[in-house]
Amino acid sequence: MMNALTQKPYVIIFFLLISISSYTQAKTLKQNQPCKQIILYYHDILFNGTDLANATSAQITNETALSHNFGMMVVFDDPMTKDGRLLSPPVARAQGFYFYDRKNTYNAWFAYTLIFNSTDYKGTLNIMGADPLPEKTRDLSVVGGTGDFFMTRGIATFTTEEVQGDYYFRLKMDIKLYECYNHK
Repeated sequence: MMNALTQKPYVIIFFLLISISSYTQAKTLKQNQPCKQIILYYHDILFNGTDLANATSAQITNETALSHNFGMMVVFDDPMTKDGRLLSPPVARAQGFYFYDRKNTYNAWFAYTLIFNSTDYKGTLNIMGADPLPEKTRDLSVVGGTGDFFMTRGIATFTTEEVQGDYYFRLKMDIKLYECYNHK
């Protein structure tokens, strides 16, 4: 059994390691300067019953009598482009779901993965959070990633660029990563 005198060096070493670790973390996380920034455009084409060839998303819940699409859930596999043109070559795919979760106004909640397989990036980014549609810009959390985005954290700022009825919308996504690791 260790007495108080033999435990003291271990306690000091433990606190020294914790303070060095905290100092290193605080130094590498710069909130105002992202370590990586990517701007992409998200294109969602909701299946309307007739556009099977072009649809990239589908409603998976039944219609309700409640307002603002409340309760509607959509699963998607949407192209991500470097510019706002739908027919530009995709640099990633956005795969996941969103559902409308407010009864009195349009508000969606997203959970999806950006899957990159291009010459610029390989790997995934996981994004989730509330999308209060009436706001000009909305921030969702980047909660992790793989490959070139290993364990990354940050913010994806949405701006709605175009809406065509209930069946097509385009979002500009300004992705700022504040916690980046070089695992190679």
